[in-house]
Amino acid sequence: MKVDKPLLLNIFIASGAFLLFVPFIGGVHLFDWDEINFAESAREMIVSGDYLNVQINFLPFWEKPPLFIWMQVLSMKIFGVNEFAARIPNAVCGIVTLLVLFNIGRRLINKKFGLIWTLTYACSILPFLYFKSGIIDPWFNLFIFLGVHQFIIYRKNNKTLPVFLSSCFIGLAILTKGPVALLVFMLTAGIFWIFSRFKKIITIKHLLIFTITLMITGGFWFILQMANGNFTIIKDFIVYQVRLFQTEDAGHGGFFLYHFIVLLIGVFPASLFAIQGFTIAKQNNAEMKDYSRWMMILFWVVLVLFTIVRTKIVHYSSLCYFPLTYFAALLLYGISEKKAVLSRWVIYGIVSVGVFIILVVAILPVLGIFNHKILPLFPKIDEYTKGILMAEVNWSGFEPLVALVLVTGLILFFILQKKQPVLRGAVVLFISTGMAVYLTLLTYVGKIEQYSQGAAIEFFKSLKDKDVYVATVGYKSYAQLFYANKVPQGNRLSYDKEWLLSGDIDKDAYFACKVTSRDAILKIYPGVKVLYEKNGYVFLIRNHD
Repeated sequence: MKVDKPLLLNIFIASGAFLLFVPFIGGVHLFDWDEINFAESAREMIVSGDYLNVQINFLPFWEKPPLFIWMQVLSMKIFGVNEFAARIPNAVCGIVTLLVLFNIGRRLINKKFGLIWTLTYACSILPFLYFKSGIIDPWFNLFIFLGVHQFIIYRKNNKTLPVFLSSCFIGLAILTKGPVALLVFMLTAGIFWIFSRFKKIITIKHLLIFTITLMITGGFWFILQMANGNFTIIKDFIVYQVRLFQTEDAGHGGFFLYHFIVLLIGVFPASLFAIQGFTIAKQNNAEMKDYSRWMMILFWVVLVLFTIVRTKIVHYSSLCYFPLTYFAALLLYGISEKKAVLSRWVIYGIVSVGVFIILVVAILPVLGIFNHKILPLFPKIDEYTKGILMAEVNWSGFEPLVALVLVTGLILFFILQKKQPVLRGAVVLFISTGMAVYLTLLTYVGKIEQYSQGAAIEFFKSLKDKDVYVATVGYKSYAQLFYANKVPQGNRLSYDKEWLLSGDIDKDAYFACKVTSRDAILKIYPGVKVLYEKNGYVFLIRNHD
């Protein structure tokens, strides 16, 4: 029996994605806040048996809808409550995303373009990294992208199925992270409508179908909440979404061009190719021009929107990865078809950013090995930062060799881009970048985690399943809940940190704080005693008798 070639390519891509995104994802503790936040909500759903309401510390948590947390619950039911289970939903998302990009690409142009788009996405730094994480955004971004893509198809054939699917995907995105999904979609469609000189982009009938479908899919959880009389959580959820736009939530501020820099460096090397790719989109046929316009608008809507938003977090602009890699693939395909020539400034830009990344990767272990000699040169560093940087982390000294993979890729790219076919050099660069990221994750992330939170996680794990109270003082964390395996407390006073520190407690209470808060806490709460200090953290106890 003859096997269809696209089917073989899909199997190859799925197998490759599995090998890229699944192995070793459980080898490092979850990171505060986001990874532990969502995993803890999933764990608490399992412990409490309440799968409708999202909770943190067994109290209502109104910042996120539950779809991604439900995915983690299912994963934890299969693999247990652990890091692997918390991250496997995004590994699955990575496999699905690469298959989606290949199949969209081959239908837009051909299999070669689909493969190039798949490669540019899979082997750029942050897109690769996010599929090995436990954060919400990979699924959220995929749903929005699919919603936009299906709407583009609808505009071409004016059939009901694409507009129905578009609404379903936007609804799923809302159920994943919130109404900002609809805002992004509406802004993208609205700006496209303006650039189309206000030509009708949807019929009344299909607008009605889109709206009803969106209310059912995106509003599913909210409708259930209202049916249960839980109107407060809806109000709090909306207030939180508004606050994100107006304030620097939880200290996550940043300078105006924050997301421009994040995308330039974080989506290397696709970002540099994409800049030139923006300029060649108009050289394509009418259908590709139309698709490119949608991708261009989506890119700028997301980038401008989250540049305006006061809260600055790396993954807020991660939806831009789809249009960025699309334009990078468009340029590389054009070069392979001899319809475009790679600009010299792109070549030098790739080398410059690549060298910067190589230096960061190579220098970090050196700083870790010689931290005792380097830190005294910076006397103004605060005590907490000094404490975490002085952590005893076992650097072998061979870690910088990982950078040689990217060095090799840059050299080969620089040599091969002068020869035919030019595409070969770009492929080598992307593969070497993907390999470098993979090896960096294996050799660096565990060590970085030891600096940032290792001592605290170690402390919380030592209290796992013990009949004690565990809390942080002076800083926010979810690690004490997940790693101490906290269960619902019958004593409601235990949710009051002031009571834990000075009230009539009925069992021992353990606390973690930063070293910069130690003296103030000990002065205000004389009943609290220091157990030990480690890596910028101070660990405390208050006995109940």
